[in-house]
Amino acid sequence: MRLTAFTDYALRALMRLAGEPGRTFTTDEIAREFDISRNHLTKVVRQLAEGGFVATHRGAGGGFRLARSAGSITLGEVVRLLEARHAIVECFRADGGGCVLTPRCRLKGKLALAARAFISELDRTTLAECAYPAPPARGPAAAGPTAARRVPRPK
Repeated sequence: MRLTAFTDYALRALMRLAGEPGRTFTTDEIAREFDISRNHLTKVVRQLAEGGFVATHRGAGGGFRLARSAGSITLGEVVRLLEARHAIVECFRADGGGCVLTPRCRLKGKLALAARAFISELDRTTLAECAYPAPPARGPAAAGPTAARRVPRPK
């Protein structure tokens, strides 16, 4: 199974929030720390808020934080929400796709089992188990939000 970059960025942001659950983060801060597009992250945060995973606050001192405890959020529910519109293969699409193998295919059932097993494993894993801690402070300049460390993008 392969997750979209959208879901990957959502999981990174949630893991970071879980690392400091009482803190409010800005999209700029998370985008810098993980070297991802702020505009893309803004869309991710919007969907996470719609799904009830984060609470957002506008204005001065605004940002986003976990809406629920990290221990009550499973990776499975996050992935299920964000990947719902992406079929793993064409024949899993709502319209059935156009695969010529569909009438006699023996693979679709196996892929369905594999997809359920994948999500089932993620359902057993909470966000708290994957919390990403704050980067260690280094020197006097590390006290502010500009001290964020970059994490490489997925290839």
